[in-house]
Amino acid sequence: MNIAISAITLASVMGTNKKTAALVTDIAAAIKLDLGENTIEEAVSVPMEDVVTYDIVDMLIPLKKGVNAEGVAEDKDHYVQMSLTLSMNSKDKDYKAYGDLTTRESLIKGEIHDVVAGYTIDEVKEREVVHSIEKQILERIQTLFDSKFIYKVTVTGSLPQ
Repeated sequence: MNIAISAITLASVMGTNKKTAALVTDIAAAIKLDLGENTIEEAVSVPMEDVVTYDIVDMLIPLKKGVNAEGVAEDKDHYVQMSLTLSMNSKDKDYKAYGDLTTRESLIKGEIHDVVAGYTIDEVKEREVVHSIEKQILERIQTLFDSKFIYKVTVTGSLPQ
């Protein structure tokens, strides 16, 4: 009798446990998506021997004017001096065609300028915003080249002024 009751209890608990585990997994996946953890750079894994970098240094970019506590736009102009590194996959099919970025640097700088100029000085001081800027620049550069041979953008220096 005890064995029968234990077997029935075990079967009902195991079914409920599987459903609970599935629910927890679904919730964890939803939270991960909501936090934006499914990014382009996480999806790309390039062996270190296939990585080629290109540095863009000391760009001086004017920033959007901020608004003070009273809702009035600031009078002072602010800038950010920014350096970035573009990481490229040398084994990508488009690397051979586009890998020499020196002839296209001004186009890339234009994309960087357009993204960064949309932020205020207070925003570019926040690390989360810098990560967002990196992602936006990456998306714009990948659209520019219609390729993902550039798979990561890293802000290596940022000096808001």
